[in-house]
Amino acid sequence: MAFVLLIVEKREDRLSRPKEVGRRMYDQMLRYCGTLQDRGILRAVESLKPDTEGVRIEARGGKRSMMDGPFAESKEFVGGFFLIDVPTKDQALAIASECPAVEWATVEVRETGPCHGD
Repeated sequence: MAFVLLIVEKREDRLSRPKEVGRRMYDQMLRYCGTLQDRGILRAVESLKPDTEGVRIEARGGKRSMMDGPFAESKEFVGGFFLIDVPTKDQALAIASECPAVEWATVEVRETGPCHGD
């Protein structure tokens, strides 16, 4: 079963972090990524650029709109993700709890599923 581990971080934490601290955190995440690769459970991993570079698109009542980031109503943002493949949700939760980001962010675990209206 595939699970996404979303790294959700508070905006003010990221902005106030000294560069050398950010670099150490990044190095920890690289090592974690390597362990997932070595275990053969990593499908994909990516960091995401800040939401200042993002765009939200929606269409309501036939009218399409686009909003450039940053998204002021959001105090948190997704900084990246890991897509893993493990047999159970309990295993995904255990793997997520090993992620170094649990020390400075929230790691949200979501199982992938089919796209349908249920």
